Amino acid sequence: MKQAFLGWLLCITLAACNGTGNYSKAENAFDAGREFIDGCLKGDFDKARFYMLRNAANDKQLDKLQADYNKKSSDEKEQYREASINILEEETISDSVHIINYKNSFDNVARKLKVTKTNDGWLVDLPYTFSGNL
Repeated sequence: MKQAFLGWLLCITLAACNGTGNYSKAENAFDAGREFIDGCLKGDFDKARFYMLRNAANDKQLDKLQADYNKKSSDEKEQYREASINILEEETISDSVHIINYKNSFDNVARKLKVTKTNDGWLVDLPYTFSGNL
């Protein structure tokens, strides 16, 4: 009986550590954008994917981001992981579409994200204004 309990406890622990189920739905456009950017900066592309509208175009863009991130040096990755997100402006296009203008403190390049309210909550939609690295 003790072994069965330990086996069950191990299964629960492993399931809790799988990483894909540990994210909460974004309550608003700002949170979705911030969490997506944070995932990309830290190299947590599972997190970024969770906060992204899933379609072929977005998947392709995120795969490119991930490949570019993986080519960076260890020092550069560390600089991105430690970077802060600086929101310059959040523009409301409609009740269900927001544009977030931001920079990160490492490379200080202005970028934009489109965040859309869907049946699954607020999600980032990359192709709108996506222009390269995060």
